[in-house]
Amino acid sequence: MRIANRRTTFAALLTTTALISAPAFAQEAEGEADATEIVVTAQKRSESLQNVPISIQAIGTQKLDDLNISNFSNYAQQLPSVTFQGSGTPGVNVIYMRGVASGGDGNHSGSLPSVGVYLDEQPVTTIGGNLDVHIYDIARIESLSGPQGTLYGASSQAGTIRIITNKPDPSKVEARMDAEVNTVAGGKMGGKFEFMGNAPITDGVALRLVGFYKRDAGWIDNVPGTRCFLPQPGGICVNNNAFVEEDYNETETIGARAALGIELNESWTVTPSVMYQSTSSNGMYAFDPSVGDLQVQHFAPEFRNDKFTQAALTIEGKIGSWDLTYSAAYLDRKTFSSSDYTDYSEAYDQLYSYYGGLAGYFYFQDNLGNTIDPRQKVIGSDHFKKHSQELRIASPADNRLRLVAGVFYQYQSNDIFQDYQVAGLGTRVSVNGSPGTLWLTKQHRIDKDYAAFGELSFDLTEQLTFTAGARLYKFDNSLIGFFGFGRNPNNNYSQTPYNGAGSSRTGVASCFTTTGSRLRPVAGTPGVTLFPAAIPGTPCTNLGVWTGSGVDPVKAEGDGVTWRFNLNYKPNNDLLVYATASKGFRPGGINRRADVPPYDADFLYNYEIGWKATLAPGFRINGAIYQQEWKKFQFSFLGANSFTEIHNGPDARIRGVDIDLAYNRGPLSISLAAAYTDAKMTKNLCVIDDPTFACTGPGNAISSPSGTRLPITPKFKAAGTLRYTGEVGATTKVYGQVNASYQSSATSEVRAGPAAIIGDLPAFANVNLAAGVEFEKLDIELFVSNLFDERGQLSRYLQCGQCGQRPYVVTIMPRTVGLRMSYKF
Repeated sequence: MRIANRRTTFAALLTTTALISAPAFAQEAEGEADATEIVVTAQKRSESLQNVPISIQAIGTQKLDDLNISNFSNYAQQLPSVTFQGSGTPGVNVIYMRGVASGGDGNHSGSLPSVGVYLDEQPVTTIGGNLDVHIYDIARIESLSGPQGTLYGASSQAGTIRIITNKPDPSKVEARMDAEVNTVAGGKMGGKFEFMGNAPITDGVALRLVGFYKRDAGWIDNVPGTRCFLPQPGGICVNNNAFVEEDYNETETIGARAALGIELNESWTVTPSVMYQSTSSNGMYAFDPSVGDLQVQHFAPEFRNDKFTQAALTIEGKIGSWDLTYSAAYLDRKTFSSSDYTDYSEAYDQLYSYYGGLAGYFYFQDNLGNTIDPRQKVIGSDHFKKHSQELRIASPADNRLRLVAGVFYQYQSNDIFQDYQVAGLGTRVSVNGSPGTLWLTKQHRIDKDYAAFGELSFDLTEQLTFTAGARLYKFDNSLIGFFGFGRNPNNNYSQTPYNGAGSSRTGVASCFTTTGSRLRPVAGTPGVTLFPAAIPGTPCTNLGVWTGSGVDPVKAEGDGVTWRFNLNYKPNNDLLVYATASKGFRPGGINRRADVPPYDADFLYNYEIGWKATLAPGFRINGAIYQQEWKKFQFSFLGANSFTEIHNGPDARIRGVDIDLAYNRGPLSISLAAAYTDAKMTKNLCVIDDPTFACTGPGNAISSPSGTRLPITPKFKAAGTLRYTGEVGATTKVYGQVNASYQSSATSEVRAGPAAIIGDLPAFANVNLAAGVEFEKLDIELFVSNLFDERGQLSRYLQCGQCGQRPYVVTIMPRTVGLRMSYKF
C-alpha cells in the first residue's frame, strides 16, 4: 500500500524539519513586515495573538502567498483542528472542528452547521455546504477552536473560521498581479490569474479592488460502462457512451471584490464592500474504486454552478473613549446542479430482485404502459438569502474593567429544489404537474436568530484577569412545501398504480385537502380536492401545519443562554496561561417525515487550559488541553427510501491537545502545529431512539456501542512549513520551501453497519515543495504539490442509503507541477 511504504519517510521528514504549519506565527495581521507580532480580532477587538486567552490559529497574508492557498481545502489542510466532509465538489463541504462531528450533515433541510464561517464582520455560514471564498489579497484567516457562542452565535458551537480581507489604505497606491500555470498528473492543465489595486481617491478615501480567474484541471475519468436491469435476459441494458470523457471534473472560478474606505474624521470610518464569485464545476470529484483508480462510470450530465454576491457595510467609530462597531451584510447565493443517480436504480433493482427488480416491483412505465429505462438524474437548486446585523460597543482596552457588548439579528432563507427525473416516465405515475419526475422536493426554509451578548473582563491584579461572558439567544426556524412521489389522480386519487414507486403514503398522498384532511385517508371520496400549494411549482403541500383555513410552516423555536468563563495569568510579556469553561449550542429543527419527530438542540460544554509562550525572540509555542462534553448530539443519515432523517443521539466525550510552534529568525522559518483528538460516544447509539440508550424493545438494537469513535476526525493531524530564504545581491532573494501534512485514520460514519460498508478513511501524508526567486518587483516560483502522488482520502460516501455497492472516495488532488509569477507595481 502506498501510504504504508512511505510512512517512515514522512515521519522522518516531519521529525527532522519540525514541519507542519502553525501558520499563526508567520505574519502580522495586515501583511506587514513584522513577523513577530500578530494582531487578531477574534474577541471583537484588535489584540496581539499572544495576549488572547483562547485557542486560535491565524494564517497571515504572507503565509497564504507562500503556501499558494486559494480555497477552503488548501487552508483546511494547514489547520489541524479542522476537518470536513463532502462530495469533493467545491462549495459542498461540511466543516467540523475538534472532533465535533457526527457525519451525514449538509442536507438542505437538515441541521445547522456546528462551525461558523465569517467574511470580515459578517457571517456567511450556509446549510448544505460552505461558501468557498477565493483566497487572494486576504489579511488573515483566523481559526477559533471550541465554542464561540458568546460572541459568534448558534453556528459557532464547535468553533469559528474568519476570513479577514485587506482593507482600503488611503496612505498609498499599490497594485499587484499574479499568474499561474499548472499540470495535474494524469490530468489536464490549469491555472489562475489574479490582481489587486489600492488607491486613494480623495483625502481620507481609498478604493481597493480585487479580481480573479481560476481554472482547476480535471483528473477523474468517466470511463465506458453498462448497466443491465432485471429480468435478465430480456431486461433493459444501457451504456454511458454519450458521457464518456477523460479528466471531466474541471472547475472554473471567476470573481471580484471591491471595498471603499472612508475616513469621516479621526474617529469614524465607513467601509462599504461588495463581492461576487461564480464557480462552475463539471463532472464528479470522487472516484469509484470498483471501476478503477480515479475512474467512475456515470450515465447523466453532471455539473454544479454556484454564484454568490455579498454586500456589506461596516461603520467604526468612537463615542467618547468607547469603540462602536456596526456591521450589516446581505448574502445572495444561488446554486444549480445536475447529477447522475443511476446508482439508486442499480441498488434497488437488486434489492427487489425477488420480484424481478425494478421492472417487477416499481412502475417505471411510459404513457402506454411500456417498461422504460429506470435510470435517474437529479436536477437541483438552492437559493440562499442571508441578512445579518450586529451593533456592539467596547470599552477602552487599557481600562482595568473592560466590556464588549452588543446585539445581533440574522434572517436566512433557502428555496430548496430537487427533481428526480426518469426520462419518459408516464404522466399518471409522475409527480402531478411534472411529467417525468419520480420524486420532487420543493420547500422554503427560514432560520431567524436573535441575540444579545456581552463579555466583561476585570484585572484582579496586574497579571491576573477574569472574564465572564454570556449570550442570550432566541431562534425561530420554519419549513414549508412539498416532498415525495406523485399520486394517480384517476378515480379521485384512488386508482393504481399510485406513482412510479407504487407508494401509497409519501408525497401527494400526505398532502392537505380543502377539508384539512390528508389525502390518503379520503382518497376515492367523490369530489376530493387538494388544497392549493403553498409553494409555486408543487402539486400541493404536505410539509406544514393545517390551521383550519390554510397551511402554515412547521416551526422549531427555542431560547436560552450560552456562557464563557476565563481566568488568565500573564506573569510577564512572554507567557500567558489560561483556563476556560464555555458552552455552545446548535438549534433544533424539523424532520420532513411525519413519522419522525423533530430533533432537539444539542449542546457542547468545553473545559480547557492553555498557554502562549515566547521562549526566545522569534520562537513561540502555544497550546491547549481540553475536554468537551457533547450532549445528545444531532446526527443525520439516509433512512427509508434514501430519505434524510435527523435525530438526537447519545452523549459524546472529546479530549484533545492542540499545539502550535514557530521559529522565525533571519533566513529560516520553521513552524509546527498538531492536534490530538479522542472523540467517543459515552452511551449506546440505538437503531430506534431510546431515552435510556439500552436499545431494547421490539425492533431495537445497538447501532454503535458506547465507546465508538466519532467519525470524520482523525486522532492525530498535523500540518506545517519549513522555509529558507537567502539574499543574492541587494534586491534579489532565493528561497526553498517544504510544506507537509499528515492525518491518521478515521471512520466515515457514526453507525457501525453503514461505516463498515462505506469504509474507513486511511491515514495519509502529503508533501509540497516550492523554490523561487524574488526580485525587486517580480517573483517567480516553481512548485510541486502532492509530491508522491498520494491518494489521500478526505471523505467517503454513498449516493443513496442502499447504494453500498459503490462507495465513492474523495481524494486530494494528484501530483501537480506548476509555475507562479507575481509582479508588484
